[in-house]
Amino acid sequence: MQDTKYIQYYLYKHIPLSKAMEVKAVEASKNRVVLKAPLPPNINHRDTVFGGSASALAILSAWTLVHFRLQHEGLNCRVVIQKNTMSYDKPILSEFVATCILDDNVKWQRFVKILSSKKRSRIVLNSYLECKGEKVGYFEGALVAIII
Repeated sequence: MQDTKYIQYYLYKHIPLSKAMEVKAVEASKNRVVLKAPLPPNINHRDTVFGGSASALAILSAWTLVHFRLQHEGLNCRVVIQKNTMSYDKPILSEFVATCILDDNVKWQRFVKILSSKKRSRIVLNSYLECKGEKVGYFEGALVAIII
C-alpha cells in the first residue's frame, strides 16, 4: 500500500471534495485504511458533522482501500461506488474517523479473479465512523472495479 502522504495528495488532487473536507490519511495498509476529518469544514446548522460529510468519509475509506490495493497488485482500474447504506448512530461533535478493514483474503481473491476474467468485479465493504473513540456510524457499500 502507498504511504499516507501520497494517499492524501492523491485524494486532494483527484477527489476535490476530500480537500474541502480537510481529510487526512492516518493509516493505509493492505487490509486497513483510516481517514479522519475535522468538524469545522464539515459542520451543519446543529454544530455537528453534516451527514453527507460523514457518509463521504466512510465511502472514501472503502474506495481508498480498494483503489490502492488494486494499484499495488498492478491492476489499473476505475473504482466506483455502486450502492451503499449508512447508519448514523450518534451526533458527531468533533473530529471524526472512518476505518475500513478488509481482512478476508478469500473475498479479495474472489473479487480479483472475477475482475481479471470479466474485466469488472464488485466487492462489498464496511466502514465504521468514530468520534473520540466511540462508534458513531456504520457504512456498507458495494464498490465496482472496472479494468481500464
